[in-house]
Amino acid sequence: MRKRLLGIGLTVVAMVVMLAGSAGAAPPLATSFPADFAVPVDSSLGSPVIGFGASGPVARTPVIFLHGNNDTPFPTACNPFGDVHDLASSLLARGYSSAELWGLGYQGEQCDILADPTLRSGVAHSTVANVPDLRRFVHAVLEYTDARRVDIVGHSLGGTLARTWMREDSAYHLVRRLATIDSPHHGIINCGPLALGNFWALPAFGGFTPESAVCREYGADDTPFLRWLNAGSETLGGTRVLSVRNADRSFVYFPLQDGVLPPVPAIDRNGDPHDFSQSARLRGAENVTVTGQGAFDPVLGTAHLGILNSPAIWTLVADFLTRTKPGPNNGSG
Repeated sequence: MRKRLLGIGLTVVAMVVMLAGSAGAAPPLATSFPADFAVPVDSSLGSPVIGFGASGPVARTPVIFLHGNNDTPFPTACNPFGDVHDLASSLLARGYSSAELWGLGYQGEQCDILADPTLRSGVAHSTVANVPDLRRFVHAVLEYTDARRVDIVGHSLGGTLARTWMREDSAYHLVRRLATIDSPHHGIINCGPLALGNFWALPAFGGFTPESAVCREYGADDTPFLRWLNAGSETLGGTRVLSVRNADRSFVYFPLQDGVLPPVPAIDRNGDPHDFSQSARLRGAENVTVTGQGAFDPVLGTAHLGILNSPAIWTLVADFLTRTKPGPNNGSG
């Protein structure tokens, strides 16, 4: 009887300790903006952008998280992914406050693509079309937090969107550090002609035909857009840059099976053979390669999406943002 009472007592004590610990823990990251935040209007959709942020004191440089194409800043009714929110949440345990973590959804909730999948590759999903949203959002966050600069973490298209805005506005003085995660700095493999095996060109798979808006930007490493974006130095200004790349497979760069997604031929939008496997590398950045990231995509098993939800990547990004003396932008490509 005494042992049973002792066991019950220990259980009660454990519950009290657990509750006390949770009471002092940081609240979960929001999936909305503060009521008094000036939410920008999406220039393509004509409605307020979605995203997250919070009010409160700001001691660190605020971080803005940018999702990739056809994703959202958190899971929505029309998109089960939104893993950039988990990456942002991981920084709470490392001392960041909710007021220092912001996410921008620059393509809406993705409900429109259910009716028309070809919107995935259309004008509203192009990089150039979303620069005004990022521009307004950065300035809104700076004004709201009274910060002088932000850090930006971008997955896939989010990384090149950040670079495009920074180059277009010469806004390097506003961005302290930029981390790009498997971003298409030198094009994607998904834009070859349908006749040569690119199933992504089918309407049901997004309509990534050679002439679609996204493919005109990223369908080859020498499109007018990428020639402009990468002209001269790929890391301009005083912004420190981290580029993380999948080195074994990624359905947007490698002609290999990535989770449940079959491969497409390694050709560009012109039908010419091309190796896109180094696309996520940036000359002048701190380049890091990883493998096995498909284990962290519970839906499709892909490395390109799994990398965003990987604890190892969370640590890598956190260390980059909080390092007092970041590694030099060494020009490695």
